[in-house]
Amino acid sequence: MSERPDALKAVADTIVTAASPGLIGLSETLHSHPETAWQEHRAAGWIGDALSAGGFAVTPGYLGFPTAFLAEAGSGPTTIGIMAEYDALPGLGHACGHNLIAASAVGAGLALARLADDLGITVRVYGTPAEEGGGGKIELLEAGAFTDLDLAMMVHPAAVDVAEARPFAVTHNHIAYDGVSAHAAAYPDHGVNANDAFLVAQLAIALLRQQLPADTRVHGIQTVAGSAPNAIPEHTEGRWYVRANTLDQLAELEDRVRRCFEAGALATGATLTITPESKPYAEFLTDAAALAAYRANAVTRGRVFADPAVAGRMNRASTDMGNVSQVVPAVHPYIGVDSLPHTNHQPGFAAACIGPAAERALLDAAVLMAWTTIDVITSDRTKGRR
Repeated sequence: MSERPDALKAVADTIVTAASPGLIGLSETLHSHPETAWQEHRAAGWIGDALSAGGFAVTPGYLGFPTAFLAEAGSGPTTIGIMAEYDALPGLGHACGHNLIAASAVGAGLALARLADDLGITVRVYGTPAEEGGGGKIELLEAGAFTDLDLAMMVHPAAVDVAEARPFAVTHNHIAYDGVSAHAAAYPDHGVNANDAFLVAQLAIALLRQQLPADTRVHGIQTVAGSAPNAIPEHTEGRWYVRANTLDQLAELEDRVRRCFEAGALATGATLTITPESKPYAEFLTDAAALAAYRANAVTRGRVFADPAVAGRMNRASTDMGNVSQVVPAVHPYIGVDSLPHTNHQPGFAAACIGPAAERALLDAAVLMAWTTIDVITSDRTKGRR
């Protein structure tokens, strides 16, 4: 390695700055054309094209997933993986800022590709679909992705800056009740009310919450109810999430919540069907060395981390990056877009994911991922840690 870390960081900064018009344009394009989980065909193409133009070898449809891709540059013995997320939320667009995640991943990839020979690294940018409930990274992981990485990283937009991710483990389930339709006035005794089953289950969950630990979450929505007030509903549906600190704790809580849904079926005679929407998301294991490097670089870059009381709210959001962190060293910091009082998964946050503050966050995230990699590599902390 012929150059000092500071010189390499200056080069990375220069590369991201030069690429900034294209990175911002990519972010704005993604923001204007939101695509939900497993439907991100245009997004995957646009991001892959940007990396291909930057010299990466891009494999679309990676491991058989149509909206995933792998982009690779360099040939060094240490492999760095940068995660690009780009799915949007149903009805809310990019209210979690995945447009910024994707663009910053491209920026970091471009910078590290230029420095790959100096650092002795192979750089991979992974296109990872369906983070919002679909578990895209889990599917990719089980198909063989990520397992040979020496470090995996991404930076997620938030209302404020938080260095360490502490996400909940989470399950995502589709709930359905099937009953029997009947005229609600003339023949009510002929019906089996699927909507009442859902109401009983939600009441049971509401009462269960009184006995749950403070660091758990149970929440969801009913997506299909009745269609007419004089017809007993024969079919209802909903989507429910259960969260806990670890996968083991989650399994215990999941059983208690399941019994609430079973109570709805028992009380009404409706038939219950519970279908997982993805495999469970795991808790996050943060790599201490990479986190320390990110934190120091962020301060140097002029980022200001939130007060712990505020940070303790933001860093609990669940992510399928947690499953990756169970296998390889990983970090998942949050970067602020100056959105308060709006926070993630609100329309106001989606609006904050374009504009000057969002652009600064995008470029800072790209630079900080490159700088963190430089520090980890030059301090010789990556080799032999797996």
